[in-house]
Amino acid sequence: MRMGVLDVGSNTVRLVIAETDGAVPLPVHTAKRRLRLSAHVEPGGRLPDEQVDRLVEAVKDAREEGRRWGVTRPFAFATAIVRDAPNRPEVLERVTAEAGVPLHVLPGEVEAELTFLAARRWMGWRAGPLALLDIGGGTLEVAFGRSKLPDFAISLPLGANRLTREFFRGQDPPSPHRTRLLRRHVRHQLRDVAARIRWEAPRTTVVSSRMFQQLGRLCGAAPGRSGPFTPRGMARSDLGRAVEQLAALPATERALLPGVSLARSGQSLAGAIVAHTTMKLMGIDEVTICPWALREGVLLRCIEDGSSDWWDEYAVRAQETLAPPVLRPLRAAEAATAAAVVSSPRRPG
Repeated sequence: MRMGVLDVGSNTVRLVIAETDGAVPLPVHTAKRRLRLSAHVEPGGRLPDEQVDRLVEAVKDAREEGRRWGVTRPFAFATAIVRDAPNRPEVLERVTAEAGVPLHVLPGEVEAELTFLAARRWMGWRAGPLALLDIGGGTLEVAFGRSKLPDFAISLPLGANRLTREFFRGQDPPSPHRTRLLRRHVRHQLRDVAARIRWEAPRTTVVSSRMFQQLGRLCGAAPGRSGPFTPRGMARSDLGRAVEQLAALPATERALLPGVSLARSGQSLAGAIVAHTTMKLMGIDEVTICPWALREGVLLRCIEDGSSDWWDEYAVRAQETLAPPVLRPLRAAEAATAAAVVSSPRRPG
């Protein structure tokens, strides 16, 4: 059996076709179209009509590509670039009606839970208590758990594209003052979440997303051509040096560095600052880079549940109201603990 996932992100529209007869999704085909929606958003986050036109065409192309591979209805979702747009309902309605593919959005917490599931399955139970970090274009997802789904999952507005627009617009490279302001902002946003992760004391910290993969390569990890099974990690000390290197260069020169693509060179500094500040506040010295992320999490959830009912039920609600997560909401007791650890950071017992 084949399934497809269509992911509309801030930079690309990516289709992944996978065989799902076994316990893991085995990719057989991928296709992507670079749109760079984040470079064209209007002040306030609205997606202009001409960019929606391009998005519709890209989804149409992906639909036809999927049909050639035996997938008639991919699991199609858009991340923060569409989720946070003031004209989100119109965008979703146009793509669904004109491209013939129901496009939905998932709350950031659900994205974090599904990405955690993918990381847990990739790492295995030997990883023990697991923390997950994922930097996207619009958000940073953080999760922690000891089993299949996380005990704690949250999405913060600390994506690399978002912060580049807010703090570095018109400065290339940005001034030291703007860089310091960004660090201060990240520290403020992360204070309570970082305290929670320190309190949980994860045995393993896993990172996913293209941003972390490129930062890992910049810090000396093996290139992608070595294959997904090559172990890859990144030390905080190396990342700190990479931040200094990126801060001194304009985007065009960053793109000449190992692992930094031209499409992401403009946001690479903001992403590196978020990654380094997060690791520092959480007391994490080294992370493991995982090749699986949200797309694989969607497929794994379908494989392990034996159906896509959870998606159909949740996606309709998400499109209408972005209701709270239904996979594994944070319990009230956990929420209280997360708030309390700031004043009591030591783990009990």
